[in-house]
Amino acid sequence: MSFSYTGVSSEDETINQTVSIHNTYRRSVVTLLSFTALDRAHQPMPQVKVTTVFGSDRGTLVSPYGYSYDILRFSGPGQHEVADVQVKVDKVVAAAPRVVAGEPVTTQALDDAGRDISRFERFSKVRLTNPNTWPVYVRVSYLVYDQPPKGQSQQVISATPIGGLTRVPSHGTTTIEVKGEAATAVARNSEGPAVSIKAYDSQ
Repeated sequence: MSFSYTGVSSEDETINQTVSIHNTYRRSVVTLLSFTALDRAHQPMPQVKVTTVFGSDRGTLVSPYGYSYDILRFSGPGQHEVADVQVKVDKVVAAAPRVVAGEPVTTQALDDAGRDISRFERFSKVRLTNPNTWPVYVRVSYLVYDQPPKGQSQQVISATPIGGLTRVPSHGTTTIEVKGEAATAVARNSEGPAVSIKAYDSQ
């Protein structure tokens, strides 16, 4: 496996602080990765803690053969000075046989009546659409981003699960309810400037 880090994306409306995961195994895998933050001189920053949104560091992200990604979060003194990360592979195991990742599952916020609305509004459901010819299993997270000064990377400041592990049928859709902590997070951050709903392959 190999990895590359992107701090500030060069494209509008795309995610910052991502690590690209290149899986050369011929099947989907689950990883336990550990990350070390590096400064501009490529020196370790031991006071900066690195965690992930999707869980490549805790075994909840399924990485298919080819490329996938995770989102990194930094905390501690110097968190805004991170220029790169060093990745250590602590463990790699084969994903469950039923888990075959493919094209990304898309998300759409819905109101109480099931109508499409913006993710910036107070939504109560999420529709998941699977473009693949096989069923996939995903988890969904509601992400809230900070608003950094120009030139700094935008960071996820909170990530709240919506539902649990969800099966989405081939060329089909599944709708999940926004309840509990997720509903509270949506209510608190609706009409805010920077939120997203992300589905990721899991098991």
